[in-house]
Amino acid sequence: MIPGRYDHLPPYPFPRLRALLDAHAPGEAPINLSIGEPQHPFPSFVMDAIAAHSGEFGRYPPMEGTSALRASIAAWLARRYGLPAGLITPDRHVLALNGTREGLFNAALAVVPVKKAGERPAVLMPNPFYQCYAGAAAAAGAEPVYLPALAENRFLPDFKSLPVSLLERTAAVYLCSPTNPQGTCANNADWAALIALARAHDFAILADECYAEIYCDSPPVGVLQAAAATGSLSHVLAFHSLSKRSNLPGLRSGFVAGDPALIARYLALRHYGGAVLAGPIQAASAAAWAEESHVEENRARYRAKFARAGDILGNRFGFYRPEGGFYLWLNVDNGERAALTLWREAGLRVLPGRYLGHDAEPENPASNPGFPYIRVALVADEATTETALRRLAACL
Repeated sequence: MIPGRYDHLPPYPFPRLRALLDAHAPGEAPINLSIGEPQHPFPSFVMDAIAAHSGEFGRYPPMEGTSALRASIAAWLARRYGLPAGLITPDRHVLALNGTREGLFNAALAVVPVKKAGERPAVLMPNPFYQCYAGAAAAAGAEPVYLPALAENRFLPDFKSLPVSLLERTAAVYLCSPTNPQGTCANNADWAALIALARAHDFAILADECYAEIYCDSPPVGVLQAAAATGSLSHVLAFHSLSKRSNLPGLRSGFVAGDPALIARYLALRHYGGAVLAGPIQAASAAAWAEESHVEENRARYRAKFARAGDILGNRFGFYRPEGGFYLWLNVDNGERAALTLWREAGLRVLPGRYLGHDAEPENPASNPGFPYIRVALVADEATTETALRRLAACL
């Protein structure tokens, strides 16, 4: 068989987890904490909007998004991030997406050149990382470069220490904030430094902000917010989704906003192979971006679960309350071993941190920054979450 461009990617986490656990019976009634699929109720008005616009299933929708959807998104961005009037316009700065995974993947195809500085381009990403980033880099013919995201650096990559030779051939950087899995939020200084680096070395920032509306204390700073301080959105794209914000993962609705030159290039690619949001889905999405009370209720549910996690876990397993997102990132010395123990003895399905990362040294699992950890998704209702956390604490 001809070697494929995906041959060197890390194995995808969830088939790997099934291979680890499914040959074993769960020790108690199963509770799945492995996948970030929100289980909170989604807003009822979404179905009303879909029904009211159901006739639009009979028409091809616009690839870039309806005017109403893009206007709703632009207005939300201005409200959420306090952007100056006119910085984000619906027509030039916003594109609707069929979820952020599709959007983040295709972004690399849109922005990565065949060569950069005369060499194979590089796409930088944190390690651990959302696996979509590595797949996108490989699809674009770039080298995925995994930058350790360690506790001593607030679980963010150390961009300032990178050699100029790497930065010169860097075509794009993926950065998730709040981070998945650790829950760290990039602050204004973090974004400002990365934006300056991107402009100095001419690469795109692909900011994955799909967890930005789930936070414990202060709203996370956004990349567009940091870019606005410079008076320009050059080299910056931000990705958002209704999956986590509005508990609508099955709607597959998101958007990208930012640098109008990159948006135009991205739209040109999407005309060839992009997945278009159906008209009724766009109408429901416009309604969701315009409404905040359901988001506040959702956020309150997560805050309550994190408070309960603190009560139950205390200072064990390196527990800390994340700044954003809905994961616990627990240090259990060996995440794979702990995940198997939790399944066999407590019926808990959690994700080994190693499965979200890249082994820096072949044949040395401990060289993976995620090796000591497990990721625990607090997506179930409060009662189920409390039961799961009590089992976890007792088992480990």
